[in-house]
Amino acid sequence: MLAAYAAELNAEDPLQGLVIGERPEPEPADGWVSVDVRAVSLNHHDLWSLRGVGLPAERLPMILGCDAAGTDPDGNEVIVHAVIGSGSWTGDETLDPKRTLLSERHQGALAQRVAVPRRNLIPKPPELSFEHAACLPTAWLTAYRMLFTRGDVKPGQTILVQGASGGVGTALITLAAGAGVRVWATSRTEEKRALALALGADAAFEPGARLPERVDAVMETTGAATWSHSLKSLKQGGVVVISGATTGDAPPADLRRVFFLQLSVIGSTMGTRDELERLVRLVVTRRIEPAISQTLPLADARAGFEAMLAGETSGKIVFTV
Repeated sequence: MLAAYAAELNAEDPLQGLVIGERPEPEPADGWVSVDVRAVSLNHHDLWSLRGVGLPAERLPMILGCDAAGTDPDGNEVIVHAVIGSGSWTGDETLDPKRTLLSERHQGALAQRVAVPRRNLIPKPPELSFEHAACLPTAWLTAYRMLFTRGDVKPGQTILVQGASGGVGTALITLAAGAGVRVWATSRTEEKRALALALGADAAFEPGARLPERVDAVMETTGAATWSHSLKSLKQGGVVVISGATTGDAPPADLRRVFFLQLSVIGSTMGTRDELERLVRLVVTRRIEPAISQTLPLADARAGFEAMLAGETSGKIVFTV
């Protein structure tokens, strides 16, 4: 079957190890099923995997990809939850110390078929296209958990989204605006700030800009480049929710500001199957369409990886199968 996979790892040139070619069909274990993939979306996780972060060389070759929508063996249209928990764990899957994502220990979703635990499948509503459904399990689920579970953001509050054009950033803006939250966003270019406004942000600023007032919460995925601005943008008792550190993870902590203003610093990782079901219901009932930057056939997946590596995104990159 056709797949996009990591054949080798290279921290400096991640695309050197990317191959679009044939891989063996999946052989589902007991309690697992094979899903015929109709659409799959790209995440920064896939680039990190090609750099060797979370993916050791002894697991190669590894099919990449976490997000997929397709059909199960009975012909049902489904969305795949990408968090694979250990069999003995109960409760929040993201807290399972033995959890993993598709494409870390198990072959991923950037393929014509992917094997997953049957419990990881949720129904795809007919209102959602396969392309839009494939955007939800990683970036959009991450945004949902950041906002409503970890950040406890409420309608009427004001949040700042640092970095507005990627998959998580566009999801944060769209979901928060749809829930009645005032959204401010930052981005490096006028084009991407215009995108933030089009998605529902109330205002968009250059990175590091002084805001009209301090905010209740900051959604942080960038790390070192924006950390100081994130803390300075919070009102007393505010919260910064972190789900990534693409520009580095060792900025000055500014602990005096944290304790004096009683700020909360909260980590957030992916989301649970139940949260994915709630996200899907929210998207359908509010008629929200995930922003898609480009849609390509799986055979042309390298072009999508190149665009993500270059930062040329304005939403999700989706491959059709």
